[in-house]
Amino acid sequence: MRAQRVREAESRIEMQVAKWTAEGTGKGFCLVFCDVRHTSVAGRYDGISAKRTGNREFKVAPRIVYFSRIAFVLDRIFRKFGLSGKSFIPMLIGTGCGIPGIMASRTIENERDRRMTIMTTTFIPCGAKVPFIAMIAGAIFGGSAWVATSAYFIGMAAIICSGIMLKKTKMFSGDPAPFVMELPAYHWPTLGNVLRSMWERGWSFIKKAGTIILLSTIFVWFTSRFGWLDGQFGMLEEDQISASILAKIGNAIAWIFAPLGWGNWQATVASITGLVAKENIVGTLGVLYSGGAGTVYDAIAAAFNGITGYSFLVFNLLCAPCFAAIGAIKREMNSPKWTWFAIAYQCGFAYAVALMINQFGGLFTGNANIIGVIAAVIVLAAIIYMLVRPYKEATKLTTKVEM
Repeated sequence: MRAQRVREAESRIEMQVAKWTAEGTGKGFCLVFCDVRHTSVAGRYDGISAKRTGNREFKVAPRIVYFSRIAFVLDRIFRKFGLSGKSFIPMLIGTGCGIPGIMASRTIENERDRRMTIMTTTFIPCGAKVPFIAMIAGAIFGGSAWVATSAYFIGMAAIICSGIMLKKTKMFSGDPAPFVMELPAYHWPTLGNVLRSMWERGWSFIKKAGTIILLSTIFVWFTSRFGWLDGQFGMLEEDQISASILAKIGNAIAWIFAPLGWGNWQATVASITGLVAKENIVGTLGVLYSGGAGTVYDAIAAAFNGITGYSFLVFNLLCAPCFAAIGAIKREMNSPKWTWFAIAYQCGFAYAVALMINQFGGLFTGNANIIGVIAAVIVLAAIIYMLVRPYKEATKLTTKVEM
């Protein structure tokens, strides 16, 4: 029903735009609005509903004091991966939004555990990544349910592997910190506090959709529809988009992502705009692949196959989060060095995983690149070595207490 109402609203808008165009008025506005409408605020209707539901659940659970008990139970399990049981709380909150998830790491007293939690929390897909997952699943994999399910399992596996590998480095090695957490009595939350929190989170998302996401989508539209052709700057036709400003920017750095299987400028630009907000990947792909006779989904399906599409998905799920989350990392790390290290590790780890997916996938399908396969084998060997490398950590806490 909700999707039907959105389609009906879009049909009415298109009829009004057609009327304006026929009358010769508002032509410039029509051109911008027609290209941007389906990827900006209107396309976020379902996202607002989903975030409202998630905010309700994450506001009720802490006030019933479930989280503290879950953290206590999971501490022994998380210790095997180099994390604290308290790391579970930021990761669970991070499924709704990475920013409060990163901020929730303040409850971890140990500096090493807190920094590792901040670095790995955004591996879990947040609400902003769900539209992107849905677009890739629908366009390339026929709407298969396993795509979204695997995205969350890949995020969990990335956290586990990162915790094990980072704990074996000098920066994060050391004796375990004691687990100390208050376990208050169960109690029901007040309805007013839950509704107030839901409204604040929902309204902040609406403002974000109407400002940052809309403006960035308009920027993508402008730079993809204007460029230099035959020495003259002007607006381009649908079949001339390869001469646009955005195409020149994308082509300059597309070679970096060629080993991942999607070295075209459209996918490269979409990944970059995803740093502003992960929902922007959907908007950017919608604008760049909107030309032609078919739909956006048809154009995306023609640009990717199953392996390269999944590589594209995994890279954007695991790489550095949006600018707002990076700002939260900077505040919580309280160190430019640690902030840049976190961003570099996330992007490097995402690149390594996407490289292995594309190269090993090509090897099994008969489209292998020898150099790429060798690089993927080296990366896999390095990860396995870090996972199985012996590391002995103290099992008892030893401290000196002055009386």
